[in-house]
Amino acid sequence: MNALITLHNSIFSRLENMLAPWFLPTLARFTFAATLLIYFWNSARLKIGEGVFGFLDISRAYGQIFPKAFEAAGYDDEAMSGFQWLVALAGTWAEFVLPLLIVIGLFTRLAAVGMIGFIIVQSITDVVGHDIEKYGVWFDRLSDGVIMDQRLFWVTVLLILVTRGAGPFSVDRLLTRAV
Repeated sequence: MNALITLHNSIFSRLENMLAPWFLPTLARFTFAATLLIYFWNSARLKIGEGVFGFLDISRAYGQIFPKAFEAAGYDDEAMSGFQWLVALAGTWAEFVLPLLIVIGLFTRLAAVGMIGFIIVQSITDVVGHDIEKYGVWFDRLSDGVIMDQRLFWVTVLLILVTRGAGPFSVDRLLTRAV
């Protein structure tokens, strides 16, 4: 039995030492790019206006970010407060910028922390603001809870980036070597 345990530990120690520096960060960034990049960019595109300067027109963002307040204001974006405008602007731009930073590996740890905060706010807005009733429960037999189950996976991928960085194939690594 000791020989089997020693063999097991030897094989997986070598595997861990070989993969540890690059595998998890690279896989996390690939997973984010393959599953969430377009999701967030499409969500952000729904919030902005048309044309070259559409990124400055965030009037559509209020319905997604402040659904109840926007409805109470009669869907009049002029009735929204300066604070709400600032939050809508920052949230919309964050959906474009933070995923891009993660994919190219620039300021990856900060971008991942920002995305985790974004996902938490997004989840609270979905449950409270949009009255989503089927948000799931952890430790049940179902794995398709849109909020609790899916977003836990999202945050787990991002936590790998927070703790391990972007990995060797990133702008962060190039900047580190240049210093």
